[in-house]
Amino acid sequence: MPGPGYRFFGAEERANVMAVLDRWQTDCEVFDDPGEGEWVRRFEEAAAERFGAAHCLGVNSGTSALVAALVGLGIGPGDEVVVPGYMFVASIAAVLHCGADVVLAEVDESLTLDPADVRARITPRTRAIMPVHMLGAPADLAALRALADEHGLHLLEDCAQSAGGSYRGRPLGTWGSAGTFSLNHYKVITALQGGFVLTDDPKVFQRAYSFHDQGWFPYRQDHGDGDLLLGMNLGLGELQAAVAHAQLGKLDLVLDRVRDVKRRLVEAIGDLPGARPRTLHDPAGECGTTAVYVFDDVRHARDVADRLGSRTLVESPTHYYGALPALTAFSRGDHSTVPFRAPGGAPVPRPFEPGLLPRTDSVLARSVALATGVSDSYLGAGFGVHPGSTQAEIEQAADTFRRAVKGETTKA
Repeated sequence: MPGPGYRFFGAEERANVMAVLDRWQTDCEVFDDPGEGEWVRRFEEAAAERFGAAHCLGVNSGTSALVAALVGLGIGPGDEVVVPGYMFVASIAAVLHCGADVVLAEVDESLTLDPADVRARITPRTRAIMPVHMLGAPADLAALRALADEHGLHLLEDCAQSAGGSYRGRPLGTWGSAGTFSLNHYKVITALQGGFVLTDDPKVFQRAYSFHDQGWFPYRQDHGDGDLLLGMNLGLGELQAAVAHAQLGKLDLVLDRVRDVKRRLVEAIGDLPGARPRTLHDPAGECGTTAVYVFDDVRHARDVADRLGSRTLVESPTHYYGALPALTAFSRGDHSTVPFRAPGGAPVPRPFEPGLLPRTDSVLARSVALATGVSDSYLGAGFGVHPGSTQAEIEQAADTFRRAVKGETTKA
């Protein structure tokens, strides 16, 4: 299964979906408003309570969550947002499509933003820092939060791959001005498609809501406190919300299972020559969906990935900044790759291509991810185990990985 939530689909999801269909059938003769947002509101209320946020906004994807949050924060033309060089393309695209400019920053061996490098890239135009909690593990939020406060910046957490994770006991997505999540089939919990935004700021929520639903004020009111906006239609569907509500109720079960599987795999692997686990800023708070090993040598990492039929993280096209040709073209001044941006435009001082972030290039080229909850060969987690793996399967995967690291023939 691609993501752990997928594996936990069961009677609860089916019952919620049938409740939606039954209500539609019952209300098919309603002349005006059949109350189609019932399950969306149920999910939003449950998610706000689960994560400890004042507001939750359900949307149709994690990308829409990022765009709505950026609009909610008032970020647009002339502003800069600092984004890590290892992310998902949506993190960058959302900023550019809002008219703001991306400033790429280095990641360290945690595969998340390096606060020292972020500090060096802050300018008078910087409005926000976007930590992306990659592969289920939190960024250094204490340092990034302090940095944002020092410079009066927003902290916008991209939690697409880390639903349910935490940092120092506090849920990811609640450390900043807003947090965004994805519910697609590769995520910790899933509705096959969808996403949501968390925020404690009522103005951010109002703006994000109005943008995601044709300019209405929450909840579809003609008038209210806040800003008038011409909005889009980015709402979460009732069927997806019904599934998401059931999955949310299983989040702790999913995390317990995934974390246990990862723990057993890492213990079975043990110490390795020339490789070590990625740095974790809060081991207890990571989701456990992957086990990443950072090698001392690029050739060693590539050889191991080849033996496993996998790839190093630098070979993940939509997660590595240097493998996004449309981004490189845009950074050279070809704004046709980002529709609705003004044509022409000045290129950035250094184009967004390999070499811009040498430490990020090096770390990703030396990193191999093993699946423990998320199975995604495009991401680099094409080999490993899953939440339903037996102890024998876990030990076999560990043995195969150890043999690959030692350069031995792996078992079929």
